Amino acid sequence: MEISCAFATSSTTPEHVELAEELGYKRAWLYDSPALYPDVWMVLSRCAERTTRIGLGPGVLVPSLRHPMVNAAAIAELADQAPNRVAVAIGSGFTGRFTLGQRPMPWRRVAEYVRCLKALLAGEPAEWDGATIRMLQLPGFGAQRPLAVPILIGADGPRGLAVAAELGDGVFSAAVPQPDAVEAADWRALLAFGTVLDDGEELTSPRVVAAAGPAAVVLYHAMYERGGAAAVDALPGGRRWRAAIETVPQHERHLAIHAGHLVEANPRDAPHVADLIPMASSMALTATRDKMPGKIAALGASGVTEVAYQPAGPDIERELRAFASAAGLTGVGN
Repeated sequence: MEISCAFATSSTTPEHVELAEELGYKRAWLYDSPALYPDVWMVLSRCAERTTRIGLGPGVLVPSLRHPMVNAAAIAELADQAPNRVAVAIGSGFTGRFTLGQRPMPWRRVAEYVRCLKALLAGEPAEWDGATIRMLQLPGFGAQRPLAVPILIGADGPRGLAVAAELGDGVFSAAVPQPDAVEAADWRALLAFGTVLDDGEELTSPRVVAAAGPAAVVLYHAMYERGGAAAVDALPGGRRWRAAIETVPQHERHLAIHAGHLVEANPRDAPHVADLIPMASSMALTATRDKMPGKIAALGASGVTEVAYQPAGPDIERELRAFASAAGLTGVGN
């Protein structure tokens, strides 16, 4: 099992990735959601400048946000800055599209995008928007082609897994392991959340709420967007959360739902965090230091080969250090 980390991309992420390298994390994945976070490629470049060993990559890119040539050029430059350290995850879009008032992309379009991107990185011509395109960068303008950068597919269902099996080098899932992913790829990364509890610490303590709450309330967001009222009402505090969110006009509601995504509970989330955290924490990597290895091992038994842990709350350094210690990492920063 590889232990990696993931970040809601911020201006301070480069220093956190530098710490993650010292602690022994395998890879750092950065989110691509421009309505919420700074540009992922700009921050990844800064991370590359501050590190020498840790893997780097966006997780996950949303194809509709950029022309495939734009992402190909960014991948080539990052690979030139951080040779043999870059991997890329691509998906159909969750907050990267919901925050723009759009639904996730059809998987057919994601597959077309991945095929085009792979051809460009191989140095081959590709078809896009009815025209033939090819990377024309000369030496000194990014890594030379063919460029072997692993591409994982951000899949959470059978259609995404089918694209991963056909085109991907791995599967990148979120929160819940995909049982069928073992049939799609050998590399199966899982984005995971939670916090390492101090001895005797309660799930509803202010520190735990600040660290685990941002991921817990995403259950409201995801269930409401994907399953509607009935789905979110079944969650603890869900009916009251929905009543609050539905006071926002429909044309702006997506902005209110996803504000603070994986960074902090937004004003409509905050009153209900204490209701939701016990249930959410049972599915997350929230445990005391001595219990954490068992939780990680259970993910391995379900087919996960890489855990990408996202720290949250006001003390990212504390979360990175505590999880690294609980996971048994042996970096120099421990």
